[in-house]
Amino acid sequence: MATLHAIPEPRRSPLLPLAAAALAGFAAAAVVLLTLDNRVVAIGFVAAGILAAGAIYAARRLFAPAAAEVVETDWSVAYALAAASDDALAVTDRAGRLVCANSRYEALFAGFPTPPSLPVSDVANTRLADAARAAWRDGEGRVDDLHVFGAPVSARVARVGEDSLVWRFIGVQALDLAAQVQALLAGSTGERMGAAGIMTVMVGPDGRVRSANRVFTVRALGNLDLSAEGRDFARLLVTDSAGRVRFEREGGDGTPLRVLQIPFLEGEDAPMLVALLDEEPANVAVPAIGGSATAHVRSLISLLPLGMALVDRDGRFVHMNDAFVRTARVNAAHPPLYPGDLVVREDKGALADAVRRFASGAPQSAEMTVRMADAPEEPVAISIAGARGLGDAAVLISLKDSGEEGKLKRQVAQATKMQAVGQLAGGVAHDFNNILTAIIGHCDLMLMRHSPGDSDYDDIQQIRANSNRAASLTRQLLAFSRQQTLRPQVLQLPDVISEVSNLLKRLLGETVTLEVRHGRNLAPVRADPGQLEQVVVNLAVNARDAMLSQNPNGGGVLTIETMAVTASEVREMEDDVLPVGDYTALRIRDTGTGIPPEILGKIWEPFFTTKEVGKGTGLGLSTVYGIIKQSGGYIFAESELGHGATFMIYFPVHAQAEATVAAKAPSAVKEKPADLWGSGNILIVEDEDMVRAIAERALTRQGYAVATAENGEAALELLSTGQCPDLLISDVVMPVMDGPTMAREARRRFPDLPILFMSGYAEEQLRKSIDLDHVAFLPKPFSVQQLAEAVRDVLAAK
Repeated sequence: MATLHAIPEPRRSPLLPLAAAALAGFAAAAVVLLTLDNRVVAIGFVAAGILAAGAIYAARRLFAPAAAEVVETDWSVAYALAAASDDALAVTDRAGRLVCANSRYEALFAGFPTPPSLPVSDVANTRLADAARAAWRDGEGRVDDLHVFGAPVSARVARVGEDSLVWRFIGVQALDLAAQVQALLAGSTGERMGAAGIMTVMVGPDGRVRSANRVFTVRALGNLDLSAEGRDFARLLVTDSAGRVRFEREGGDGTPLRVLQIPFLEGEDAPMLVALLDEEPANVAVPAIGGSATAHVRSLISLLPLGMALVDRDGRFVHMNDAFVRTARVNAAHPPLYPGDLVVREDKGALADAVRRFASGAPQSAEMTVRMADAPEEPVAISIAGARGLGDAAVLISLKDSGEEGKLKRQVAQATKMQAVGQLAGGVAHDFNNILTAIIGHCDLMLMRHSPGDSDYDDIQQIRANSNRAASLTRQLLAFSRQQTLRPQVLQLPDVISEVSNLLKRLLGETVTLEVRHGRNLAPVRADPGQLEQVVVNLAVNARDAMLSQNPNGGGVLTIETMAVTASEVREMEDDVLPVGDYTALRIRDTGTGIPPEILGKIWEPFFTTKEVGKGTGLGLSTVYGIIKQSGGYIFAESELGHGATFMIYFPVHAQAEATVAAKAPSAVKEKPADLWGSGNILIVEDEDMVRAIAERALTRQGYAVATAENGEAALELLSTGQCPDLLISDVVMPVMDGPTMAREARRRFPDLPILFMSGYAEEQLRKSIDLDHVAFLPKPFSVQQLAEAVRDVLAAK
């Protein structure tokens, strides 16, 4: 099923007074320290300010609704994770539409029905609808004992954010395994066990027989023509006063039985595999079970995909199946003697006590969680059951292979964390831009009153320069959160690499060799060339540092390659994240130390760095990640420790390249006047007092008549009582009534009113939510000159 993309409801992130105070304090300290050329400490203050405000911001207003900021959800990662799950997964949005589902879901329901309307009974659909309402209200809901085409399945419904529900149907993987074991019992494997005197039967969670071998059927029913399937297993057996178990048909004179329960599947709804053995009389000096029968039981355990091991009464391993060896990562050359040898020191005593208790007691089972010695960070659930009639074996230990499940959980947690941090970073950067707009604007106004050579002129210039540095930091945060303003155009990757090659040679130094190779038949892509250069520079600088850390005296090769990747090649990759299509790829490879496996999964996180304190902000790779994702591309990192790192970037081929270039080719270049002075009536609508004051003072100095309003309602009131202004300048995100809503109301009264929006969020994202024609956009933070130029251009286009 193709992945669908949903656009969640807009989110608002106004800066609270406390966050503003924290940001302003840290920003002021950073500006002062940067003025004193204390760059390291200043960056620390900026980061601390952003994190301090972010904590307040996340706790109070991270998910407050607004109407103008729209973030398009990238469902490709979610669909890849769903495809890797053993459960049937589906995602629905707030409108009840199916967003994506994995192949398990399709197989379970014979298609892609939209939950809760599934091919189950009306009662079950009602229970699913109740679970969905509970998930919207409480965050999660569940339905147990749900029968889908006769198979018992449990449903879990969880709310993700405010706009999506994740439907998880558990027990799907058990259906395949149970069917395999059922077939084994009815086939030649069941016959071999019957020849060895082992009666085997599969019992469902309802206590009824699902499958049994021929020996069990003959002993329990007395007639092979009858079927044991569907019969109540407990009614086929009786227990006397001494606790001995016999077949009910044979009565008290029947041969006592030894019962071995094998929990080959986990969960309360999972079927149970039961083996029954004839118990010899106490005065007969023969083993309780023959060596042949013991071998067949071990063969049965070896066939099961669940990790199982047999332990004797002294706590030593007797037998392990292949699944147990693989799951427990047992060294075949030096196998462990005791189960405690596999776990960390803190869990050895508890595991040994549990094995000792079940080895000496009545048959029973229990579960416990332990940490394996070679992977202590991943707790593993094991089941321990007492075994009887298996010769030396007294305890059966089952271990679930949670490697893929644990990997999936870590991927989901990482994706959720990256999304939350991205929203936090974008909101904080947006509000921090308001502060920087005020700082830069006041600097510009002061510079108008001072000339070069004045005692304060150089200090003001330093404050302005350092404010621009802080603005670049917010741009990095916006890049990571995919909310920065891009200027995409159709281009060729080799042209971008050529433009940045001279800069790279200076950055790499004389000791690092730069090799550039371009492939043939490269198709054009659509991206922001300036941002692509930033991507290449960030990756090259990281590669240089890695190579110099390996060899401080210099050396190493940085290779940059471009190549065409066809849809057939992508299909052969069988990558769950990269959609099938034609791409132009960029590969950047170094010969440095490589990235350790435990760090590789964290490199995209903001503020994560392995460099020394003061030598990195931790935003380099997170900025790269944000730029690539916002540009519609895909980036992958591969590394082998000691053999360098490779970054692969895929950009979709821009099919309408020629038409786009032709459409953008101007017929005549129109020169802009250098004079910024003007005249006319301008209405400024801005909820931030400091930004509104700067804009008013700046435009008044340029000769305009300026009126201001602190929100959308006040602006509409001014428009209703006065004449149409020559220009409306408005912020996008404002309390109560946002900028686009106010602008639509103003356009109803004055259809030809020019509008200039200003915001710290990405222009392309805002334009998706602004359904108005002939509007201009000015990104924050801006200088007095940039504001004057934007106003001049809009008025000149009337």
